[in-house]
Amino acid sequence: MRLVIWLVLLFAVAVVAALTLGSNDGLASFYWGGWRLDVSLNLFLLLLLGSCFALVTAIQAVESLTSLPRRAREWRLSQRERAAQLALREALAELFGARFSRAQKAAQRALNIQSGSPELAQDQAFLALAHLLTAASAHRLQDRRHRDEQLARALELARRSGSAARAHEDGAKLLAAEWALDDRDATRALAVLGELPPGVARRTQALRLRLQATRLARQPLDALRTARLLAKHQGFSKVAAQGLLRSLAFEALDGARDVDQLRTVWQQLDPADRRDPLVAARAAHCAAQLGAPDDGRGWLRPFFDDLGDLQSDERAELALALVPVLAGMGPDWLQRLEAAQQRFPRERLLAYALGHALAERQLWGKARLMLEAVADDHAMPAAARRRSWIALARLAEQDGDDARRARCFEAAASLS
Repeated sequence: MRLVIWLVLLFAVAVVAALTLGSNDGLASFYWGGWRLDVSLNLFLLLLLGSCFALVTAIQAVESLTSLPRRAREWRLSQRERAAQLALREALAELFGARFSRAQKAAQRALNIQSGSPELAQDQAFLALAHLLTAASAHRLQDRRHRDEQLARALELARRSGSAARAHEDGAKLLAAEWALDDRDATRALAVLGELPPGVARRTQALRLRLQATRLARQPLDALRTARLLAKHQGFSKVAAQGLLRSLAFEALDGARDVDQLRTVWQQLDPADRRDPLVAARAAHCAAQLGAPDDGRGWLRPFFDDLGDLQSDERAELALALVPVLAGMGPDWLQRLEAAQQRFPRERLLAYALGHALAERQLWGKARLMLEAVADDHAMPAAARRRSWIALARLAEQDGDDARRARCFEAAASLS
């Protein structure tokens, strides 16, 4: 098709030349020292075009000869750059293919080629990336000393490159934090993550690394805040996020060593965590263990004021958590529990909580009936049945019935 187009253009030029030059009777006269030369205008124009073409060709030939060393040097430089790029790509492919020794050698070859050419050595970003690949390979080979040397070199080159290699510096720091976590060095990982710019520190990968580091450093409150940020960034599914947040809140509460520390942890929890029935139940259990039943009841009170919005398993956990913190309760709790038991008569754990509340208020008759029903119910948790038998044994002791007391203790012991 191209040949046809050229032929058509050639024919068109021939036609135009025949029409314009065929009837051209003009002359071109040249005078020199008494001599006169007359040539046809057509011949003059052809000679002029030929001379211009010859002159341009001569100039290009001279330029090609004079620029030959420069072009040869550029060609050699491009070949070296191509070889360095090929070595870098090979290192990346070998790293992904888990051939870490080969990846390290390929990356080192790329560095040698790049560093051996002064013109190519100015590409700091390329050198930083090659050092990062070498460090990654050394990390997989458990060569920590070589890894740290290469990482430091990559960071130095990235900082020297300025804003053009900002991504290289951020990537190097994220890799350094990940490698520190692999070494189980939470302090170093947190220090590296603390050096990240605010925008980079809010990225999902940085938040994941911070979550792992805070959990490894046993900082559950910081881990909880990081996990909540990850949940907002949709770093987890909704179910996984809820389970993780609960487990971190449990860990933070379980880490309290006294009542004041437990209160501080509870206040530092996010309001959404304090509105979680399971977290509040865990806090009440911790309060009971530390001898602060009033605080435990206070944290559970908002949930018992509106049990209808909760699931049955959540009501069960609240009932189990309430019993250990019933000591010193007021009469208002009896009203709450009686209303809850009437509203949900099939939930035996609410009856279990009500029975212990009646015993706490010294309403022995009603308490004994409800506790006996709970203790004989094999569908109830073993811990709740055992606590009910122990409460019945104490009631029998107050009545002076040693035989019934012994039977209750024996039944409680059989559930251990």
